[in-house]
Amino acid sequence: MRIRVPAAVTGLLTTPMMFAADLEVSVEIPRINVAEYHRPYIAMWIEKQDQSFAANLAVWYDLQTAKAEKGTTWLKDLRMWWRKSGRELTMPVDGVSGATRPPGVHPVMFRGSKAPLASLAPGAYHFVVEASREVGGREVVRIPFQWPAKSAQQVKVQGQSELGQVQMTVKP
Repeated sequence: MRIRVPAAVTGLLTTPMMFAADLEVSVEIPRINVAEYHRPYIAMWIEKQDQSFAANLAVWYDLQTAKAEKGTTWLKDLRMWWRKSGRELTMPVDGVSGATRPPGVHPVMFRGSKAPLASLAPGAYHFVVEASREVGGREVVRIPFQWPAKSAQQVKVQGQSELGQVQMTVKP
């Protein structure tokens, strides 16, 4: 017995999959030779074209202090992120916050089928990474991208001080 499914119905069944996309990121934290080194706090988020806030992706901060709330005290040093979104959050945020990372390259994957990307409207955006280090500097890197991707997009940006190479790949 054959089951015939009209072409219009099969198109409806595959439509959500056509819009699913993933965002792969790799953030390099450079090794800095200084007398007093502290791991940087890092925030990653998405901005709309007008630089208004769209979504938080990740916040890496000190979770290892004797008092967990002491680590959140310095989040305001991530000044851009703090003004756009951070001051409204109560940390930790499930799926967003995590511990600081040591020097090296750190890959992160954000699935288009999961929050916050699942609710991101189609359009032009910027992926933003901000790093701030105690007794160190502060740096912000922006990477433009289209969401959802019609074809694979890969962009690399080189940081100058607190960030090394930041690479973003959007896969349809």
